[in-house]
Amino acid sequence: MLITVSIPDPIFVRAEAFARRRNLSRSALFTQAVDEFVAREVAEDVTGRLNEVYAHESSALDRAWERAQSEAMPTEDDLA
Repeated sequence: MLITVSIPDPIFVRAEAFARRRNLSRSALFTQAVDEFVAREVAEDVTGRLNEVYAHESSALDRAWERAQSEAMPTEDDLA
């Protein structure tokens, strides 16, 4: 998709230099940058929501699940 955006001159100059050093097209650089920014924001949003949930709920593992998990783990003898 072809779009037009306004970018402050100093940021554009830095982006152009960066793209040249990395042998990237301007489109590839901006695509990668936006993709990474959005992915990071989504991850932070998920973390924030989980923090909200666990601020009011216990994150402790139920004893039965803890026991089952412990029993499923290999022992040193299993690894030898």
